[in-house]
Amino acid sequence: MRIFKFCVFVFAVLTLSLNAQNKGFNYDESKVPEYTLPELLKTEDGRAISNAEEWSNIRRPEVLKLFEDHVFGKSPGKPDNMSFEVTKSLPEALGGKVRLKEVRIKYFDGKEGAFIDLLIILPKKSAGKVPVFLMCNFGGNHRIHPSKEISLTASWMSKSRGGDGKGKATEESRGIKERSYSIDEIVNSGYGLVTYHAADVDPDRNNFKDGIHPYYYKEGQKNPTPAEWGTIAAWAWGLSRAMDYLETDSDIDTSKVSVLGHSRLGKTALWAGAVDQRFALVISNNSGCGGAALSRRRFGETVARINKSFPFWFNDNFNKYSNNEDELPIDQHMLLALAAPRPVYVASATEDRWADPKGEFLSAKHSQEVYKLFGYESVLAKWPERDSPVMGRVGYHLRNGKHTVTKYDWQQFIKFADMHLKK
Repeated sequence: MRIFKFCVFVFAVLTLSLNAQNKGFNYDESKVPEYTLPELLKTEDGRAISNAEEWSNIRRPEVLKLFEDHVFGKSPGKPDNMSFEVTKSLPEALGGKVRLKEVRIKYFDGKEGAFIDLLIILPKKSAGKVPVFLMCNFGGNHRIHPSKEISLTASWMSKSRGGDGKGKATEESRGIKERSYSIDEIVNSGYGLVTYHAADVDPDRNNFKDGIHPYYYKEGQKNPTPAEWGTIAAWAWGLSRAMDYLETDSDIDTSKVSVLGHSRLGKTALWAGAVDQRFALVISNNSGCGGAALSRRRFGETVARINKSFPFWFNDNFNKYSNNEDELPIDQHMLLALAAPRPVYVASATEDRWADPKGEFLSAKHSQEVYKLFGYESVLAKWPERDSPVMGRVGYHLRNGKHTVTKYDWQQFIKFADMHLKK
């Protein structure tokens, strides 16, 4: 009996501890403040947008610039002196199931440390060029599968993600995120996976001296200016450099590249899809504040909290809107709309209240205003029940569970991609 009581006590303490996390932040829908979203289809000088051409030529450039100026920062374009080197090519890998290739993108050829190491996994057999999912990862390519055929990352790796405490990857970290990358599901559906470690472009820490940014500094500059790019924009820049390589690879169908990301890299995928229209389809998983969730709802993570915890993710101008969301000239439904007319998909999880699942859904719902201009039916009217995906040109699902990527998520992403890319 004493043991039972002790177990109950421990369980109660753990439950209270979990419930106390992020204390002081709103998780009560009745306490969401009244808000008015910025109008998608009205220009800054008050003109109404009534067709797809006006959106593409007038309003879309305005919205894109507003996000550059106030949230993510302006990024540079493609470097002039990039080069690509295939460093490994295996016709049979991961137990003979796939083709595997590693490619080093030298984004400033000749400068030490300026590289992205792409891992490309394709079906062993395919009738032609392969459509792929492209995404950043955290901690290195070797974490997505335990096989030693995948090289350990050469870039900085935090101890929390399996590093040795000195920024180096360890053998013990191989495959520790395998469950988040359903490789069998992907290749058996006829797709490939292309990924790289985000730290190849910019380590996830508040330091603008150890990533891509210093290559673009003017003389005497030590940090980005208030309107220049933060780390999320840098990661998105890297996804575009990966796309530059894919356009040279005869194995890849570059008209069918889906850009995808989870959590902070979900924010990255949405921004990459906004600035680079070569991506055919855009997917955000549990991206929350600064990603798919509406900022004005102030539910879970807020603009003030994200700016305090991760001041380097966004540009300095975004700090103006901490506890001041109503003054933002944009909100996240407008970020999703920047993908139009390309398909966009948003995934949430029931236990991931920090990312505001309902706010993610509402962004997807309101973004449909732009898709209507292109002739696409609005299918998202009310927040769907869990595990009940809704898919039109804009898609959404609420999965049961926590803040992660699961096999169920991948099954929906593949179904959505099939719907739009395999017609």
